[in-house]
Amino acid sequence: MGRKDHHHVYVVELHRDVLYEGKFLKANPDYIDGKPCVYVGMTGLDPDIRFDKHKAGIQANAYVAKFGLQLLPDLYEAYNPMSYEDARTMEVEIGIKLREAGFGVWQA
Repeated sequence: MGRKDHHHVYVVELHRDVLYEGKFLKANPDYIDGKPCVYVGMTGLDPDIRFDKHKAGIQANAYVAKFGLQLLPDLYEAYNPMSYEDARTMEVEIGIKLREAGFGVWQA
């Protein structure tokens, strides 16, 4: 693993109250009631550190800052670490896969 392979994808579980946010609901027209709501991101940091920064309001996504509950490592840790380019691609692929499964998904 070289310096270029230090990026990570991560998935944060969001509280169901995010479904009251119009933009989130509009982005998830095929959401299946009862499925998790999540934020999918990528970072050059350890996902735990990145989650803590979101919750602290540091370079935070508003939905994660307000509704973020916990990381869901079972959905991403098998892919990490990777190059920046691979992380960008994998972030999109994970989001698509989860939406197809009926999850509510937000990506920045």
